Amino acid sequence: MTQSLSDSDKSEIIALAWCDDTSFDSIEKQFDLPEKEVIKLMRRELKPRSFQLWRKRVSGRKAKHEKLS
Repeated sequence: MTQSLSDSDKSEIIALAWCDDTSFDSIEKQFDLPEKEVIKLMRRELKPRSFQLWRKRVSGRKAKHEKLS
């Protein structure tokens, strides 16, 4: 699914995923990309250490999951 995204879409998704105020649900609504696919995209596009830091930051964060808010 992520192969069909343009480079500009990938960049926007990465920026939204980094943003603390944007939930995975809103990314899915905008790009039709579920949380698992966003994580795969981030893993593939970011440097390993950047990905690790991002995952540590967003894991369990209420703002990233509308269901937890």
